[in-house]
Amino acid sequence: MPATLEICVDTVAGLTTCRAAGVDRIELCSALDLGGLSPGTGLLHAAQGNGAVHVMIRPRAGDFLWSAAELDLICAEIATIRSMGLAGVVIGAATATGALDVAALARMMQAARGLSVTLHRVVDLLPDPVHAVAVAADLGIDRILTSGGAARAADGAATLARMVQAAAGRVEVMVGSGVTAALIPQLAQATGARSFHASGGREGAVDPRLLQMGFALRPPRQTDPAQVQALLAAVRALP
Repeated sequence: MPATLEICVDTVAGLTTCRAAGVDRIELCSALDLGGLSPGTGLLHAAQGNGAVHVMIRPRAGDFLWSAAELDLICAEIATIRSMGLAGVVIGAATATGALDVAALARMMQAARGLSVTLHRVVDLLPDPVHAVAVAADLGIDRILTSGGAARAADGAATLARMVQAAAGRVEVMVGSGVTAALIPQLAQATGARSFHASGGREGAVDPRLLQMGFALRPPRQTDPAQVQALLAAVRALP
């Protein structure tokens, strides 16, 4: 199976950079500083015609324990993505006992019929990310974005390798968090994974007044064309 690269973006500029580079897949979000939230309507419209765009469905920051009203909202957002002809969605749900919320995910999967579906890093909050692999496969989820339960994928390599083995081709394990071009060869060798996720971002400039007035939390990260090209080259060079 050819190795693939997904880049997460939260701006129109990021979309343009990824399309120009020819990345395999784009994860479209807002608020990447918060781990990614659902993007706004304008950004969704900008994404149409930009290749394989998969949209984060996460209506708020924080945990992944969704109320009934939030689950209704999530399913409505998924329906919007389907109606816009975008390629896929990125979803996740957990229970208060630290397991995947199978009932909530099954409802999301029904809403997402016909779309490609990624289970996001909610799995990295679970006591046993490896167990989540079979659950995701049984739900019909296409791929799992994960760092192996660690803050950075390089630190979760052993768990990632177990997840790849557990997947046995039923679901794709996509390695993310702290992925750089330099790390891709060793992550591929250590885990057996063939799919990688990164931001390819660099810190931009910010007017200090924006920080002072609370309009920004920190300098923004911007999709860097050079980093995206380096990541893509590293993935394409994998045997």
